[in-house]
Amino acid sequence: MHAFSLAHWAVLVAALLPIVCAGIAKYGMFGKPASAGGYDNRDPRAWLARQSAWRARANAAQANSFEALPFFIGAVVIAFQLGADPARIDMLAMVFVALRIVYIGLYVSGQANLRSLVWTAALGVNIAILFAA
Repeated sequence: MHAFSLAHWAVLVAALLPIVCAGIAKYGMFGKPASAGGYDNRDPRAWLARQSAWRARANAAQANSFEALPFFIGAVVIAFQLGADPARIDMLAMVFVALRIVYIGLYVSGQANLRSLVWTAALGVNIAILFAA
């Protein structure tokens, strides 16, 4: 039996990032009645669609985090299957997750140009994972 590597833990963290983004988008709105603009669990997608500013950006970061996830998981799996150095995969996977966390912060705070640079860097790291072997 093999133990979880850092890259495996990074996959778990990356899979949880969209949930973190959703929490950011909904932050402070759970105790407020839906009639007063509070979070509406009966129709959460419509509620999120009505949000603006940082809440809307957090929701967009959630969508982008889901979009980035399949490639990251696939790259990690393929790299391991092809026999890439586990330490290299671990390091690259941790860098990817760190970049994605920075990306989310930049997205929520509205720093579009820097966010796009970090997105590009994370994509490059993901490609590096894929070809690590």
